[in-house]
Amino acid sequence: MQEKIKAVEQVFQELDKEIATFQSHTKLHCIAGCGACCKKPDIEATPLEFIPFAHYLYQKGEAEKVLEQLESNPQDICIIFKSFETANGGTCTEYKYRGLICRLFGFSARVDKHGKSELATCKIIKETQSEDYTKAVNEIGEGIAIPVMRDYYFKLRSVDASLSDKFYPINIAIKEAIEKVLLYYAYR
Repeated sequence: MQEKIKAVEQVFQELDKEIATFQSHTKLHCIAGCGACCKKPDIEATPLEFIPFAHYLYQKGEAEKVLEQLESNPQDICIIFKSFETANGGTCTEYKYRGLICRLFGFSARVDKHGKSELATCKIIKETQSEDYTKAVNEIGEGIAIPVMRDYYFKLRSVDASLSDKFYPINIAIKEAIEKVLLYYAYR
């Protein structure tokens, strides 16, 4: 289990560095406290993305509590996301342990049917940073380095194909990850 966690964390560290380079070059950034992308009820992830988070919960003695919460109160919005009561924003309460999809969205590319990279970002970034957004899109077309979603999912798949081959609604992916960690430690 430790090797798997380290391997996932290495993929995340590589991605975080690549995103930081891209953001530094393009000046694109999330608006502090926005959280609009986290409020989407149809976000999907793989259990492997949340193995480090599940292990963290286990180490803190909170895995069973969170698992029970996920089972007794199913919700569409990610359990790690907390909306601000006073504003139209929110935050990830476990940012260090967020999943791959959470890291990728906004500052990575998907590849279209013609093999061209397209920036996968949100409407808010497009509208509030329109000049930087347009510049970034043009530079991507010219070949600027940008993390590609597909490549990072392949990297995760090489860590553990069985935990990364199926996508679930995000809270079910988190639940599956917690169950895997608990099962591992139950039979250890």
